Amino acid sequence: MTYLHNNNNAFDKSIRPYNSYSAYFKKIFGQRIQKLSIDAGFTCPNRDGRLSFGGCTFCDNNAFNPSYCSPTKTIKEQIEEGISFHKWRYNKVDKYLAYFQPHTNTYAPLKELKQKYEEALSHPNIIGLVIGTRPDCVDEEKLDYIATLAKDNYVAIEFGIESIYDRTLKRINRGHNFSQTKWAIKECLKRNIKTGGHIIFGLPKETIEDMLLEAKIISELNLDTIKFHQLQLFNNTAILDDYKKNPEDFTLFSFEEYREFIIDFLELLSPNIVIERFSSETPPRFRANYGWGNLRNEEVVSKIEQRMKDRKTYQGRLYKI
Repeated sequence: MTYLHNNNNAFDKSIRPYNSYSAYFKKIFGQRIQKLSIDAGFTCPNRDGRLSFGGCTFCDNNAFNPSYCSPTKTIKEQIEEGISFHKWRYNKVDKYLAYFQPHTNTYAPLKELKQKYEEALSHPNIIGLVIGTRPDCVDEEKLDYIATLAKDNYVAIEFGIESIYDRTLKRINRGHNFSQTKWAIKECLKRNIKTGGHIIFGLPKETIEDMLLEAKIISELNLDTIKFHQLQLFNNTAILDDYKKNPEDFTLFSFEEYREFIIDFLELLSPNIVIERFSSETPPRFRANYGWGNLRNEEVVSKIEQRMKDRKTYQGRLYKI
């Protein structure tokens, strides 16, 4: 089966008021598909000294890494443990995507990437890959190879965009600019590789108006999918220190404020982009004492969806090409 990029992911507003990830997968596969996180032991160029040390100021990979993920285990072992981990909740799921999630999963020689990706695809329950990476860590040779995998498998590359503003990217120590993001996404789309992005709302010196302006630019990228993430301040991170020194630079949303903001954003966003996630959920032990408490993702989704219905609105209502 060949999976081609499709920039017309139409959705039925009478079912849900936004273009949902679950409906997207059911349209492609005819059933629920679950992602299994894999820690393949990669690092990042702003951790190993190629660009800098310490990583992005907001980052703590341990905050979202499932317990079964460890680079000390083989990829096959992580897949098997991941299937067991998810079975209690998704007992009817038998097909999975291998999600190379922590750190930068194209940041290695091509030979190593081939070995790890193909080990995952060799598992009988794995029908595709999702590769989390940075836009400055792909090149034409790697993308050409990934495109060959995408001819017979579902393969998506998920880029950490985080912000469209170079001043923000510099302050959070991303080590790349937005032009590199646009180049990487364009090269993926040229090769019919499914392409996703990740955006954080509430980064320093970004006003509500700045964040809403991102909807137009993000829409122009022609992404297949996108994840949204409210800024969370984790213990022992540089961004927490930044916040303590400069709290006036930050927009830390209450849930009610974020719910209204994200709906405003969705109204401006292309209806063709599939929404994979509205927010981030992490264990309390990682979080500093700022944020929403312990709202689960399913509660967040339900409350946003109900509020969209109350407001009689939907994704793309105010979108203009």
